[in-house]
Amino acid sequence: MYLTNLALLNFKNCQELSFDFSNRVNCFLGKNGQGKTNVLDAIHYLSYTKSFFNSIDSQNILFDAPFLAIQAKCILNDDVFHLHCGMKRGDKKIFRKNKKAYKKLSEHIGFMPAVMITPYDINLILDGSDIRRKFIDALISQFERSYLEELIFYNRLLLQRNKLLKKWSDTNSFQADLLEVIDLQLVEKGNNIYNRRKAFLNDFIPEFNNFYQKLSNSNEKVDLIYDSSLNDNDFATLLKESIHKDLKITHTSVGIHKDDLSFKIHGYPLKKYGSQGQQKSFLIALKLAKFHFIKNQKGFAPILLLDDIFDKLDNQRVSYLLKLIENEDLGQTFITDTDLEKIPSILKSMNVDFKAFELNDGLAVQL
Repeated sequence: MYLTNLALLNFKNCQELSFDFSNRVNCFLGKNGQGKTNVLDAIHYLSYTKSFFNSIDSQNILFDAPFLAIQAKCILNDDVFHLHCGMKRGDKKIFRKNKKAYKKLSEHIGFMPAVMITPYDINLILDGSDIRRKFIDALISQFERSYLEELIFYNRLLLQRNKLLKKWSDTNSFQADLLEVIDLQLVEKGNNIYNRRKAFLNDFIPEFNNFYQKLSNSNEKVDLIYDSSLNDNDFATLLKESIHKDLKITHTSVGIHKDDLSFKIHGYPLKKYGSQGQQKSFLIALKLAKFHFIKNQKGFAPILLLDDIFDKLDNQRVSYLLKLIENEDLGQTFITDTDLEKIPSILKSMNVDFKAFELNDGLAVQL
C-alpha cells in the first residue's frame, strides 16, 4: 500500500497543503516548528482516525478555523481508494472511504496501517502502563478487528461497573445480582483479550529481540515481559475478592485494564539501568518489530513515518535504517529532517527514488 497524494486544510498549522508522493521515500525538510511533523501526523490520522500526539480532535484544527479536512488517495494491489476525514468544531469527525462514510470509526482501523517512529517514543519507557497497553492494543487492532470490538465492549462494561461502584458507595447500597451480570460479561471479554495479548506477544517478542540485536550490534540481554494479574489468577475470582476494595475506592482494581509491559535489560528495568543508546535501540526495535509483524499479517508493508530521528541517532543506527530503506524492506517511507541536503544526498547516493519538500511556516515547496 502507498499514498499517491495528500491534501490538508486547517490541520494544525497547515492551512492549505497538497503533495504528490513517490511510492518509495518522501522527505519533509525545514526548520523546527514549520509543520513537518504535522504532515506525518495527518498520515497517522488517516491510519488510526486520530492524532499520534493529541487525542483531543478539536485541538487539531488550525487556530480560529471552523473545520479541518484531510484527503488522500492510496493504492493497494492496483485498487485505488480515496480517503477523507473532516470535522467541524463542535461536531463529530467523519471518515469516508471512496465517498462512503463509516458507521463506526473502528471499521477503518487496519485498512491503511502505519508505523510512526519519533523521539516521543521515549514516553513508552517513561510514562505509565496505559501507553504500553495502547501500544499492544493498537498493533493487534491493525489486523484483527474482532479484538478491537471486544476491547471497546470491555471498556464500556468497565465504565458501567465503575459508575455503579461509585453510586453504591455514595448511597451505601449494593445490588449483587446486577454486579454478577456485569462481571460475567467482563470476565468473558477480559479473558479473550488477555489470551489474545498473550498469544500475540509470544510471536512478537522473538521478532523484537532479533531487531534489538541487529540495531545494538551487541550480546545484551533484553526482555519484554507481559505483566498481568491474570497470569497466575482467575479473573472471576479476582473480581469477587476485590469487591470490598473496589467499593471503597469506587473503581475496578483488577483486570486486563491494569496490564503492563516490563522493559528490561540484563534483568533490570530499562528505565533506570538502560543507557540512552540502549533505550533508543529498544524503542526502534519495538517499532520495527511492529512494522514487520503487520507486514506479515497483512501481506503488504505498512506506511513508515520517521519523525526527526536521524538527528537523534548515532551513525550505526542510522546506517541500519538506511540499509533497510535501500533494500526496499520498508515500503513507502516518510522522513522529516531539519537539514535540507543531508537525507536527499544520501538517498541519491543509494539510487533510491524519492521526493523532497521544504516546509516553511505551514507552506510547502517541492525541491
